[in-house]
Amino acid sequence: MASSQAGAKVERFGIKLCLIWAGLSVGVAFLATPAKFLAPSLSLPVALEIGQQTFRVYSGAEFALLVLLMVLGVWSKARGRWYLSLTVPGAIILTQAFWLVPALDLRVSAVQAGLSPLPQSNLHMTYIVAEVIKLLWLLIIGLGESFLGARELVVSHDDLANERAPIRVRRALWS
Repeated sequence: MASSQAGAKVERFGIKLCLIWAGLSVGVAFLATPAKFLAPSLSLPVALEIGQQTFRVYSGAEFALLVLLMVLGVWSKARGRWYLSLTVPGAIILTQAFWLVPALDLRVSAVQAGLSPLPQSNLHMTYIVAEVIKLLWLLIIGLGESFLGARELVVSHDDLANERAPIRVRRALWS
């Protein structure tokens, strides 16, 4: 019983971490990053350099959250689902770290070297789409307990022999 309670606490903590990660994503990728380009006193090369540093720190924070969630999965009651739910955000941050960000950094270096205008690229849009998918996935994990996992299944008394009141059954997201 104690092990089951510990597993449930770990899962609740993991869900909270997913929501913190989602909030971090909103704050960095969807608020702070576009906002710096609105500052009229910031030149494009400086704004891009700030962006590089911001995303370096952001990437490190995401890796730390992913590793922490992977370690917490050891104590989950449903390890398979726990790890499966982390595959999408994990794959996205690996793709961003090892392909998208380095490719975007090359473009930043070109702008800083005065080689603009650069040819059109879909890299930014690809990054944004990946970030939206990751954000939605994290929100589903984090809020799924409220919207999906904890929905109640009402069994009427007609379905049960000699029962008068309906029985409510809760299903947890991770179980």
